Order: sequence, then C-alpha cells, then structure tokens
Amino acid sequence: MNNNSTSSSAHSLSFVEANLGMILMVIAMLLLPIGDTFAKVLTSVMNPLEVSMWRFVSQAIWFLPVAFIMQKYFRGSIFSPIVALSGLLMVTCITSLVTAFSVMPIATAIAIFFVEPLVLTLLAGLILREAIGPRRFVAIGIGLVGAMLVIRPSFAQFGWTALLPLIAAVAYALNMIVLRYASKQRSALTVQFGATMYAAVWLVVLTLGFSATNVIELSGPLQNDWTWKVIVTVGALSAFTFVLIAEAFKRSEAGVLAPFQYLEILGATAAGYLVFGDFPDWITWVGIAIILASGIYVFHREREVGRLRPTKSKTKNEGAR
Repeated sequence: MNNNSTSSSAHSLSFVEANLGMILMVIAMLLLPIGDTFAKVLTSVMNPLEVSMWRFVSQAIWFLPVAFIMQKYFRGSIFSPIVALSGLLMVTCITSLVTAFSVMPIATAIAIFFVEPLVLTLLAGLILREAIGPRRFVAIGIGLVGAMLVIRPSFAQFGWTALLPLIAAVAYALNMIVLRYASKQRSALTVQFGATMYAAVWLVVLTLGFSATNVIELSGPLQNDWTWKVIVTVGALSAFTFVLIAEAFKRSEAGVLAPFQYLEILGATAAGYLVFGDFPDWITWVGIAIILASGIYVFHREREVGRLRPTKSKTKNEGAR
C-alpha cells in the first residue's frame, strides 16, 4: 500500500513537472518575438551587425549572475575550440536574422527560419549518418516547398535578404549538431555560457574591424535616451528566455516541447502587426502552414521510431536566441 502510494505521488509529481515544463516553454516562445521586435527597432538607428553585437554583449553580461546562481550545473571546459565554433554559428544565425528583420516582416523571417527542424533532420542524416525513413524525407521535401512559398514573394520584394533566414536556419541546425558533440563532455549550461561569451567576442572583433575599415559606421548605445534601454532589455530577455527553456527541458521531454516552438511564429505575427503594421499575405500563410505541418510530422515520426535521443533533450535548449 505504501509502495503504491509512493508510486502514485511520484507519478503525480512527474505529471505536474511535465505540465510546468510546457508552461515555461510557452512563455519562452512568446517572449522570443518580443526580443526580435526590439532588435528590429534597433536596426532603425544601427547597423544590423552592431545590433547583433550589443545584443550578445548585453546577454553575456546578464548571463554572469545567472551562471553564478546556477554554477552547480557547470561541468567540463567552458572555453574550447568546439564551444568557439558554437559561438561562431550563433553569430551567423543571429546576425542573419537581425539583418533580415531590418528589411522584412518579423513573421515572414521567422517562418522561413522554422525550416530548421527539417534542415537538422537532413543534416543529421548526412553528417551523423542517422537513418531517415522515406516518410520523413517526404516531409522534409514538402516543408521546403512551403519555405519556397514564403521566400518567393519575399525574394521579389526584398531581394537576396529573403534568403538570410534560411542561412540562419542552416547555422542553427549545424549548431545543434555541434552541441551534440560538445555536450558529451560538458553540461548544457557550460556550453551555452561559453558559446555566448565567444559569440560576444566574435561580434566585437567583427564589428570593430568593419568599423575600422569604414565598411560600417558605428552609432553607439548612447546616441539617444532609449537605445541603451532597449539593448539592456534585449539582453535580459535573451538570458531569461534561455533559463525558461533550460528549465522546461529539465521537466519535460524534448519531443513534447518541440512543437511549442512554433508558437514563436504566432507571437512574431502579432508583434509585427501591433508594432510595425506588418501582416503576412495568404501565400505566406499557406507556406507557414506547410512548414508547421511538416515540422510537427518530423517530430512525431522521431518519437514514433524512438530516435529522439537523450542528448537532443539536453542540447535543444542551447538554441535560445
């Protein structure tokens, strides 16, 4: 009787924890578009590269107290070549997205970016030699068709910039693969902290280098009374969102949480409409629906065939932008 009671209590606690994980994930996905909106606002007075630099510098500063509080979760080397590579891929991802935000609606850019789960599945097959069944190959193909529906009118309107979210998706997917290797000898928090620090350094060097050669002109965070406040807020949101996602993945399975990532598209659409008056046309919505359906099906198939690895559960939270 006592054993049954203990088992029932443990099951109830697990159920509550899983539900809390889903709630935290929902909150995180609704916060991400707010950070993207602030980044788009900053691009009106700064070069996208400078915006990306200040975003990571602010995030790194906010991460210091978070890392101190959560230091018991650190394991392994923070600074190493593979973590530096992760930081470089983060730079590529964020800089591409911020540059896209500067000229196109946030919802459109995020919709294109969300081919990432499909790209990750494809790259996992090519690089990690993971088996991919024919149904998932079909889902990937259909999802990419959806991406083309979103990209084509955007390409006509915005030119090559429309491809930047796709570049960001590839960089993000490659980073997930790098994280699988890096997390074999390090905790997720170790990799995230180190990659954030590396990304901040990479961007400071790149931005100052381009400024010194007059490729870009720096504006600085103190050019008016609101810019620095937005930079501080973006960094705080990024750090806080990471903590939420990390806590969500500690409580719930990755396969359960992954589809909630698509809430970001809805949040981006709402933010884009309320702040900038942008709203996707019907072709974009069709493309978004195809991408969503394909991505969710891929997640479903991974759970069905038991290919959702523990390492993916550990490292998926590294992708918090």
